[in-house]
Amino acid sequence: MSNIDIKSVNSIRVLAADAIQKAKSGHPGLPLGAAPAAYELWAKHMRHNPANPNWENRDRFILSGGHGSALLYSLLHFFGYGITIDDMKNFRQLGSKTPGHPEYGHTIGVEATTGPLGAGMAMAVGMAMAENHLAAVFNKEGYPVVDHYTYVLGGDGCMMEGISYEAFSLAGTLGLEKLIVLYDSNNISIEGDTNIAFRENVRARFEAFGFHTQLVEDGNDLDAIGAAIEAAKAEKGRPSMIEIKTKIGAGCPAKEGKASAHGEPLGEENVVALRANLGIEDKGAFVLPDDVYDNFASIAKSNASYEEEWNKLFASYCDKYPDMKELWDTYHNSDNAKCLYDLEEFWNTCDKPEATRNVSGKLINIIKDIVPNMFGGAADLAPSTKTYMNNEGDYSKENPLGKNIHFGIREIAMAAIGNGIALHGGLRPYVSTFFVFSDYVKPMARLSALMRVPLTYVLTHDSIGVGEDGPTHEPIEQLAMLRALPDFYVFRPADATECAAAWYYALNKKDAPTALVLSRQNLPQLDGSSQEALKGGYIIADSDKDIPDAIIIATGSEVSLAIEAKARLIEDGIDVRVVSMPSMDIYEDQPEEYKEQILPKAVTARVGVEALSEFGWGRYIGINGRFVGMKSFGASAPGGQLFEHFGITTDAVVNAVKEVTE
Repeated sequence: MSNIDIKSVNSIRVLAADAIQKAKSGHPGLPLGAAPAAYELWAKHMRHNPANPNWENRDRFILSGGHGSALLYSLLHFFGYGITIDDMKNFRQLGSKTPGHPEYGHTIGVEATTGPLGAGMAMAVGMAMAENHLAAVFNKEGYPVVDHYTYVLGGDGCMMEGISYEAFSLAGTLGLEKLIVLYDSNNISIEGDTNIAFRENVRARFEAFGFHTQLVEDGNDLDAIGAAIEAAKAEKGRPSMIEIKTKIGAGCPAKEGKASAHGEPLGEENVVALRANLGIEDKGAFVLPDDVYDNFASIAKSNASYEEEWNKLFASYCDKYPDMKELWDTYHNSDNAKCLYDLEEFWNTCDKPEATRNVSGKLINIIKDIVPNMFGGAADLAPSTKTYMNNEGDYSKENPLGKNIHFGIREIAMAAIGNGIALHGGLRPYVSTFFVFSDYVKPMARLSALMRVPLTYVLTHDSIGVGEDGPTHEPIEQLAMLRALPDFYVFRPADATECAAAWYYALNKKDAPTALVLSRQNLPQLDGSSQEALKGGYIIADSDKDIPDAIIIATGSEVSLAIEAKARLIEDGIDVRVVSMPSMDIYEDQPEEYKEQILPKAVTARVGVEALSEFGWGRYIGINGRFVGMKSFGASAPGGQLFEHFGITTDAVVNAVKEVTE
């Protein structure tokens, strides 16, 4: 543990404290306490190249305790990732590269958006799974072209959150030996000593998960931390957790070890005292020693050799295994699925009534042969959600080549792990559960949208059509919830053609997640459905009049009711247009001219039909429109009876249209 190492650690601490103090907002506790572990990892053990932050075989680092973002920004600044002193001065300010919590895609070097505690832990598991699977696909003897570690740092709060339990239980089951968890263990949370709510033996819990565990008693001991990291890297067949005992706010005489260090600036006088206590000459805020910058620059320069060596290895690999080079390019080509648009088999999977979950299952088994890097599964529901890829094997510790992931009954972790797989790159992940359990999925779906990652959610059993399982399993408000998410695309198809459109859209969307909301019950194949569904809303059955008497707008299983109602209404001299709107989100992205063609403003007589909540429909049916759908929770009975019981019928649609056209 050299003097320059100690000085570098303390400079990280001071820079973080300066940024937080200038912003008059932030969390100094974690950066001060965890700076030694972070420095030791980044400087001595982690393979990364600041000159190319997106190098494929870099080690990944996720700060799960995202409130400690000033630590990550300080590392990125010193190692030369493009974060300047001015960026540090603009910490937490509008439009800065240094927002309050790390944001993927916004700040170079940030591998994942973190903030909700535990989320980074689960995303790290997903990254480690991606590395493990890709290594099994591509590595050859003497050519470990996929060979990197995933490191994640978090504290007591991350360990308390249930998502961590779920994710690490799976990680242990899968034996993810390239996953290393650094536990910043300081026994302090916002309300005080963690003993008030958290007394378990965390290492024993990880041992029960199947992790290799270690304890570093002194969080300032760089040599001990380094030895523990190397021991973790040497461990085979299981992931590792290193508990590092630290003091929150370490180095600040007035704040060290106190809960007040967690989430408020230290104060001007305390920052001065911090500098003095750590031996960093006070030349003013944001002024750090030149020899510290020289140290970091030297490390960053030497790190370039990691990528140079890998580039040589990969070039030789490509020469020796040209077929694998072709497969590598296929895995890393985001346009593989475009050819599905012209594939007749893809758009014509059935000609009789069929549940869209079944149609989706057929489509998945067409897609997998065209998009070979599909990697996904369900939360113990693949037989019900129809998300199993035939003849592709089950992903496991014993078979990392398998493409079907068994997430277990762990919905929130599943979604976060899916995010991690997507963030890693090289794979096209999907996750699946019953639609009603999107309540469990939602926090991580929100992160999918924030990060704009192309993760596909397959959510089945989409309405009261679930039937006998009753209101606990019948989604009502969930569709409105997901539609409310910015940059999250929800698709509820009415038949096989629209289901194909949903998958086509999801697979070709590069900058946002997509949810496919699918039926349990059989739905008829509709004559008017077409690839126009890719526009989110389209005319599936039109009026013969230039200006229709009314417009019925429906989604999913209710589109057929709307078409039946149109046939009934024409007998009474009412000529309506039926618009199928499988995706409000996609429809809203269309040009205004197109939307006016589909839903002309001149036609105010409108009826919405959806066997879910009315919330959000006002923009389409207007203040005088009618809605045929759910206004309560469901009930336990056969699905067909429930549609009758709750008045979601052809008769109800006919009557609603007559009301708006009177």
